[in-house]
Amino acid sequence: MKEGIQRQVILCFVLYAHSFMSAFLLSRPLFYSPYSSVLYDYKGRLLGALVAEDGQWRFPPGSSLNEKFVTALIEYEDHRFYYHPGLDPFAIARAFWQNITEGRIVSGGSTLTMQTVRLSRVPKKRTLHEKIIETLLSFLLEIGNSKEAILGLYSAHAPFGANVVGVEAAAWRWFGRAQEELSWAEAATLAVLPNSPSLVHPGRNRETLMLKRNALLERLYRLGCFDEATLFLAKLEEMPEEPSDLPNLASHLLIRLSMEKSGRIDSTLDAFLQQRAYSIMNKWAQRFAAGGIDNAACLIMDTMTGSVRAYIGNVNTDSSPAVDLINARRSSGSLLKPFLYAAMLDSGDILPSSLVADIPTHIGGYSPENNSQVYLGALPADQALARSLNVPAVRSLRLYGVDRFARLLRSLGCTTLFRAGDDYGLPIILGGAEVTLWDMAALYAGLTRSALGMENPIFPPNVRGGVQGGAGILSVGASYLTLQALISVARPGEEGAWQNYAGARQIAWKTGTSFGNRDAWSIGTTPQWTVAVWVGNASGEGRADLKSISKAAAILFELFSALDSGSGSFLERSYDAIEEVEVCAWAGLPVGIDCAVTTTAFKPFSAPMHRACHYCRTVTLNIAQDREITLPKAGESVVQKKWFVLPAAEEWYFRRWNLDYKPLPLKEGASATNIPLTLFNPEEGSQVFIPIELDGSQGRIVFSALHREPSTTIYWHLDEQYLGWTKDFHDIEAYPLPGFHTLTVVDSLGNTVTRHFTVL
Repeated sequence: MKEGIQRQVILCFVLYAHSFMSAFLLSRPLFYSPYSSVLYDYKGRLLGALVAEDGQWRFPPGSSLNEKFVTALIEYEDHRFYYHPGLDPFAIARAFWQNITEGRIVSGGSTLTMQTVRLSRVPKKRTLHEKIIETLLSFLLEIGNSKEAILGLYSAHAPFGANVVGVEAAAWRWFGRAQEELSWAEAATLAVLPNSPSLVHPGRNRETLMLKRNALLERLYRLGCFDEATLFLAKLEEMPEEPSDLPNLASHLLIRLSMEKSGRIDSTLDAFLQQRAYSIMNKWAQRFAAGGIDNAACLIMDTMTGSVRAYIGNVNTDSSPAVDLINARRSSGSLLKPFLYAAMLDSGDILPSSLVADIPTHIGGYSPENNSQVYLGALPADQALARSLNVPAVRSLRLYGVDRFARLLRSLGCTTLFRAGDDYGLPIILGGAEVTLWDMAALYAGLTRSALGMENPIFPPNVRGGVQGGAGILSVGASYLTLQALISVARPGEEGAWQNYAGARQIAWKTGTSFGNRDAWSIGTTPQWTVAVWVGNASGEGRADLKSISKAAAILFELFSALDSGSGSFLERSYDAIEEVEVCAWAGLPVGIDCAVTTTAFKPFSAPMHRACHYCRTVTLNIAQDREITLPKAGESVVQKKWFVLPAAEEWYFRRWNLDYKPLPLKEGASATNIPLTLFNPEEGSQVFIPIELDGSQGRIVFSALHREPSTTIYWHLDEQYLGWTKDFHDIEAYPLPGFHTLTVVDSLGNTVTRHFTVL
């Protein structure tokens, strides 16, 4: 009775100890070795890898192993692997007999399970005590894991020569391909390597390694793994020499993501598209390098999902190749203009067809200029956007509000705007704020998603996949009309050469060049793809030849040519989000009572109606229609006519480009509603800073005016003191002291304009 109780106690203790050791083994990882950061595309294709912290190329265990390698490994190392519990008595007996016969240790009798345990316990001395521990742990490993899992652990941590660990890294380093693609000869070579210390580097002892490989191939042939022809061809394959370079298609993204985690990194990239984009970018970079332009970056996204398909953080040049410029903060140039346009469509401040002023403008000490140095007087808002004119954009922003616009940009996803909007001022629309290629790609893709009616279309790009959560800021109609302006309107000069291509592909695209020619941008978007390109110098040095249209846009369209065109139209999905309104054919504003010719235009369905046209008026003319009449004389015949009249400044420039425009005939006597005189500088209530000259003298200010009839004489007065007169070209210098001032100009007909301003 007592002996039975003792046996039960002993049995319970053994079972308890077994359970405890099993739980302990299963609750902790078998290997603590650091893994390489390994980046894969969305189909599991290798894009690049970084060496592990200990200097080894050690890829994390994969989901499956090459069947050829598994077959070769088991035949070479442990052909009863699937039948033993971690210890193979037959192998031990065979090893004991061989060692006694040879008088030295020629075989160890270890199973693959025991070798896996040994790899996890390196460095340990090969003693009997250690062998017993390895055997016990092997039993436990077999209990807690499947045979496939044990093979995976061994294959991921076995040494394969030099600083290569694991079959996946070995396949790439020795044969330049994934382990799934190994041939029988390559699989047999890797099966031999881990248990052949003298052949630790395949580039050496190649003859010995070949003999071992061929012997294994013979055994596999006899087992019926392949036919005689395959055996013959396998033996002809050359042995590997020096390690091959790993793919390096997305080094900047790999570095970026490896800071978050090491090991296997699955991305949304497409290896084929990444390689194509890499080649295109480097081809153009070689051309630009001759002009001192060293860097470029691009991002290609799936518009609908935000998944990044190509990520080129920098071109492969000798100048700062490690700098990831996709996340670098750079001046935006004109990239933000479409979002101001869309916001003003939603607020009802403009229609696509409504005229916006394009004249010399002075706002305080700020004087924006168009890149072409040409002014059109007035033009439709959609054409001003397509031509990327600076002056209409600044004047529009002044109407909309700088702080209001900055809040909108932050809501859309601009993560770099940390200051209050008023701190940026009006220059924010021309590049006065820093943005990133990452954010800009998100904004343009979001604009397209919004135009297609997606719910919550504003979200950042992603490189890891998954469902995004976003917000909706701009209306469907405003987004659609903005994209139409970037697609359909003819572009001037050099940009016109690209219009045929852009129209054929239905690409909504925008360029931007920052002040000083430091940054050249081009972003295009379709319902399928969004492509963003930046070109410049990482150091911030400008180049005279750094123009968006000849640099960034050239790359943009070649990248689009490498993409599937896709299907879908902005119009098909967004037509119900806009409504047609009747507008003045000249002014593009809702029809007023004095508009003579009308047409139709679109506005966002939810936007308030813009005020009626204020440019057209009904005027009274003499019978010859060459003079406007204020008060007809008794018996005088007059004609009433509806007439489109621009303000004097807009008219002066507008007439140069629109030969069909007919200025209103001069009026008999002055009228506040028809003054042919206008002042450009200063604006009413402005504050002007006048710097001291280099020689220490008081600085000057240049006042500018225009008259419908340039030959008219204008007389200038500052604080009731006569300054002088001008004719034809109405510019005059003055040297006002700090303080409040009043400027008055009078023409020969008595028309008067007054401005009040303060010199700081």
